[in-house]
Amino acid sequence: MGDRWRVEVDRGVCIGSAQCVHHAPAGFRLDTGRQSHPVHAETDAGEQVLAAAESCPVEAITLTVLGSGEPVFPPEE
Repeated sequence: MGDRWRVEVDRGVCIGSAQCVHHAPAGFRLDTGRQSHPVHAETDAGEQVLAAAESCPVEAITLTVLGSGEPVFPPEE
């Protein structure tokens, strides 16, 4: 993939399902309130982080390409 992504979690939407932690344990953590947050706000593009975003049942995770801001997930409609 080669790109770097900005990873954001909308904590107002997150329901704490922990699917992100399951798919990308090095990329996401749940806090004491069971709200997800990225371990790093910027990361190398990767299948695990993308799988984490895609598996979120409420689409609380947003991935964008650093620099351009091009959406990775959710994709533009």
